[in-house]
Amino acid sequence: MTTPSFLTDFHRVAEIGATPNHGVDRQAATAEDRETREWFRTFAQTRGWEVRVDGIGNQFALVELVPGAPYVLLGSHLDSQPLGGRFDGAYGVIAGLHAADRIANSHAAGDAAAPRFNLAVVNWFNEEGGRFAPSIMGSSVFAGIMDEAEMLEVRDLRGVSVREALDQIGYLGSDARPEIAAYAEIHIEQGRILEREGIPIGAVDSSWYTQKLDIEVLGEQSHTGATLMSDRHDALLGAAKVIQRVHEVTDQFPPETLVSSVGQLTLEPNSPIVVARRVHLVADLRADDEAVVLAARDRLLADIRLIEAEHGLTIHARDFDVRANQHYPESGIRLSEEVAASLGLGARRIRTMAGHDSVAMNRIAPTVMLFIPSVDGVSHCEREFSRDEDMAAGVDFLTEVARRLLTGALQAE
Repeated sequence: MTTPSFLTDFHRVAEIGATPNHGVDRQAATAEDRETREWFRTFAQTRGWEVRVDGIGNQFALVELVPGAPYVLLGSHLDSQPLGGRFDGAYGVIAGLHAADRIANSHAAGDAAAPRFNLAVVNWFNEEGGRFAPSIMGSSVFAGIMDEAEMLEVRDLRGVSVREALDQIGYLGSDARPEIAAYAEIHIEQGRILEREGIPIGAVDSSWYTQKLDIEVLGEQSHTGATLMSDRHDALLGAAKVIQRVHEVTDQFPPETLVSSVGQLTLEPNSPIVVARRVHLVADLRADDEAVVLAARDRLLADIRLIEAEHGLTIHARDFDVRANQHYPESGIRLSEEVAASLGLGARRIRTMAGHDSVAMNRIAPTVMLFIPSVDGVSHCEREFSRDEDMAAGVDFLTEVARRLLTGALQAE
C-alpha cells in the first residue's frame, strides 16, 4: 500500500509557486522552478542516489542496482504553465521518486526479483513550453529530436535565452545522460474519459497528430485618432480575424474531430493610441487523423491570404513544432493490463490528445504511458484536480510497472 509520505510530498511541492486559487506558477528556469529542483535533488541525495543535470537542464536521480547496466527511466516534469495546475507533470515526477524509493528499499532488503537494469527518475526541462517555445524541449533534446545548441538559444518574451535562464538558477549542467532501456510516465488524464467511466488507470496506446503555425502579421503603425479608417493597415485587426478563423476551422469537420486554439499573442508597439504594426501569434491544431490537421492547415493558409489582401497586410505563416502520431508498444500496453489485473484495478486503453515527454521518449525506447483520472477533465488552469486516492493508486501501479520493466518485461519479445 502507498505510504503517507507520497501524499505529504506531493502536497508539499504544491506549495512551491502556489497561487491564491490552489494552482501553481512554476515556469521553466524561474526561481520557483529552481526550488522544485532543489527539492528533487534533496530527495535523491538523502537516499544516497546520484544526481545529474545535463546540458539542457534535465535533472536525473540515479539508483544503481546493476553496475554498468542501462536504466529504466521514470518521470515527467516539475515546470508549470502560468497560473497552471499543481498536478500536471509534478504528479509523475513525485510518483516516480516514490516508486523508485520503494523498489530500492525492496532491493536492499533482498525482497525483489533480480533486476537486469538500473533505475532512474527524471525531471524534464521545459515540458510546458509556457516560457520557452517549443514545448517538450528537454525530452526532445534527450531523444535527439531537437538540437541542444539551437534550443539553448531560444528566448522568452523578455529576450532571456534558455542558456541564460538555466545558468541564472544554477541548472545549466554538463553531466552525461544515462543510457536507457525503457521509459514509463504517469500523468493526469487532462480529459474526462476515466472519471466518466469510473476507471482508475488509462493505458495510453497512441497520441494525436499535432502541429502549430507560427504567424507574423505585419501592418503599418499609425495614429489611432488621426488616421482615416480607409488608410489603416491594422495588424491587430488582421490578427483578430486570423484567430477567429483558427477557431472556426473546427466547424468544417465532424464534432470532436479537431481542436484548435491561439494561446499566445504579442503586439507592437502595444500603445493605446497607435494602430498596431506587428502581431505575433501561434495557432495550435490537433486531431487523431493527420489528414484532418493538414486539411485544416491548408484552409487556414487560404483564409490568411484573403485577410492579407483585404487589409493590405503581409502575413507570414510557417509550420512549427509538428508532431506525428505516436503508437506506444503493444507489449507495454499488455504489461499495463497485466499489472491492473494483479492489483485488482480497472484499466482501459486510451489515446492522448495532449503532448507528453513520453511522446518524445517513445521514439528511442520502449515506453509505457499511464493516466489517472482528472476531475471534470480540467487542466492547464488552477481548477485542475485529481483525488488523493487516485494519485495513490497510480503510485502503486507505477511501482509494479517499474518492477517488471527492471526485469526486462519489454525486452522479452
